[in-house]
Formats: sequence, structure tokens, C-alpha cells
Amino acid sequence: MSSSTAAPGSSPVIEAGPLSLCTREPYVPADRLVAEMVPPPRFDSVRFSTYIPDPNQPSQTEAVSVLDGFAAGLGGAHASGAGRRGFFGFGRARAPKTPAGPRGVYLDGGYGVGKTHLLASLWHAAPAEPARKAFGTFVELTNLVGALGFQQTVQTLSGHSLLCIDEFELDDPGDTVLVSTLLGKLVDAGVALAATSNTLPGKLGEGRFAAADFLREIQGLSAHFRALRIDGEDYRHRGLPEAPRPFSDEEVTKAAYATEGASLDDFPHLLEHLAKVHPSRYGALTDGVTAVCLTGVQPVPDQSTALRLVVLADRLYDREVPVLASGLPFDRLFSEEMLNGGYRKKYFRAISRLTALARDAKGLVAP
Repeated sequence: MSSSTAAPGSSPVIEAGPLSLCTREPYVPADRLVAEMVPPPRFDSVRFSTYIPDPNQPSQTEAVSVLDGFAAGLGGAHASGAGRRGFFGFGRARAPKTPAGPRGVYLDGGYGVGKTHLLASLWHAAPAEPARKAFGTFVELTNLVGALGFQQTVQTLSGHSLLCIDEFELDDPGDTVLVSTLLGKLVDAGVALAATSNTLPGKLGEGRFAAADFLREIQGLSAHFRALRIDGEDYRHRGLPEAPRPFSDEEVTKAAYATEGASLDDFPHLLEHLAKVHPSRYGALTDGVTAVCLTGVQPVPDQSTALRLVVLADRLYDREVPVLASGLPFDRLFSEEMLNGGYRKKYFRAISRLTALARDAKGLVAP
């Protein structure tokens, strides 16, 4: 896409104009869903060494040490049947003896303490080829089952040495049972597990649920997990200024036309469009988009719409796509009823992530 020559002191204007997310209806084949089960672009370069523990939270330093050791202990995992049987002590062992102890780890903590950073660091540190390690959110995992079918998903993931599940959701009993059954099959196949998780409905307190809740909900797998408590405040707001003010419609539109690869959409229309696209395709919806520009941001009208917006916010954050907006600030997207309900942690995470992306977008507006 080319841009026109601008007069001195003015912003360049993209000849073709901005993209529109509302015109996109991407199709994502099942093999892409499998191939994309890797840490998202935001976490491509994270490692244990790049995680900066809060000196006031010793549990963060401890988590790094434990996870580093957990990764090192995965060296004996095998992806073939005989090797797996030996790995768990059944049949004739062909793999090196595996260190005793849980073969799964659960990161227990509030939002913004770096659980995803640590989970992605574990994926990078695990001594296996990328094709034998899988990383995805709970939603992406359920979408994979929907695309491949249960048995094919078991067969596909059984060849892995490690499965990392970010944002394990326990607010849908059906999906929880489905994934718990899947994880049981994978554990039997010799796959090591790691997970972070989301809030149960009604578990307000700290905006999270305790490790005991997670272990109980995944039924027979609790013996396979070691829970790591990670204390701390949301790092996205740690020492940072308040969320930037929304810009005017004119400023957002001008920035969209001046930014190559930017999209420009009316916020209410985008919310309507999200209802027509399966959440498993929200990542593909943003393919090639360098910035998302939104006009007329207003409170979301209902919970179904709000939950779809949460998924989009996650995909934008994963891909480090800045979000420039006019209208209301992002901390006014969700009603008080929503913020006090069972999905409150999801909404606070979305506010936190969209605010961070709004800060990233400030440079798109000419002084």
C-alpha cells in the first residue's frame, strides 16, 4: 500500500484509505488453528530472564525458579507411544527416568501479575521442538476441539511434550468437563500441562479464585498439578500514568488515514459485526492490521457483546496492535452490574489491556 506525498509539516495520507474490520469475515482452517498454538507475538521474546519480579512480592521470584526447574524436568518427555509408557512407568521404558512429582503446574494469581509472561517463558524454555509444544487460551483449545473433533484433538496433541493453557475458564460447566476429559487423555499420553485461569462466577474477593477451586473443577487431575501462588498488582498500571483521554472523531479518523495498515470503524458497528464472526477467528480478523482506530466508543449493551469484546481485546493485546479511540474512555465500557458479576475478572482484564493499547496509540496522533 503506497502513500501520497504530503506537504511539509503535514501528515502523509494513505491513498487507499484505512481498512475496516467490519468488512472482514475470515475463514480459518483447522490446520491453522493447530499451527498457531504458540505464544502470541507479544510474547515471542519473553523468557524467565526478562520477567522482572516485584521486589515486594517474593512469590514472583519463587515462581520463576520453580518454573525454570519444571521446564528442565521435561527433557525426558516423549511423543510416541512406547516412550510415553516408559515415561509414566508403564510397560518397557525407553525414555530417561522422569523426575518424581507433579507433571503439571497451575499459576494462581490476580490479573496483570505476569502469569502469561511466565507461561510463555515456560513454553520457550521447555526442551522440545516447537512442533511438540502447544500454547493457547482455553477458548482456543475448545475451538480446536470444535474444529477437529474430540478424538482427533486427542490424537494431535498427544504427540506433544507440553501443553500450556492460558486463561483456563471455569465459568462454563460444559466446556470445563470437555477440557478436563481432554487433559485426562493427554496426561495418560505423557503430555505435561501448565495453566493459568480465570474467575469462577460469584468468586469476587480478589477477582480470582483459589487454587483449590481450579483443582476441584478439573476433577481427577489435581494430583498432576502443583499450584504456584503469584502475588502482586497489575503491572500494566504499576508506576504508569492514568489512561489517556479519548481523542475526537476527527483526530482518530485523520490518524487512521495517515497510518499504513490501520483500520477505522464505528464502535457500535464493530460490536454488531463481532456477533457474526466466531471468536476463534478474531485473531485472523486482525491479520495485517497495524492499528485499530475506533470512533464513538460507548458502553457495551449486554453481556454477550461484552464477552465478545473481551476476546477481541485479548487478540489485539497478544498482537500488540495499538487502539486509538474517540468517545468514552475504556474504563467506562462495562456497567457496574457487569463489573460486579461473575465475569468481572474478564472485564477488568479487557479494560487493563485496552488501556495499555491506548497508551501505545498516542503517538499516532500528530501533535
